[in-house]
Amino acid sequence: MARTNPAEFIKQVQGEARKVVWPSWPETYRTAIFVGILMVILAVFFLGIDSLFGAAVRWLLTLA
Repeated sequence: MARTNPAEFIKQVQGEARKVVWPSWPETYRTAIFVGILMVILAVFFLGIDSLFGAAVRWLLTLA
């Protein structure tokens, strides 16, 4: 593989950085809201699963 000198590397990085398409503020806002809602839903789901397994383990321990 050919080696690239530091100056050429910086030029390539800048060229690639110019290709980045940043999201608009409304897109960022909607995505942040969606992530927040999804986090709450998943937290409640995993709380339920954890409580269910915890109750099952407690029940199994009372049998012993």
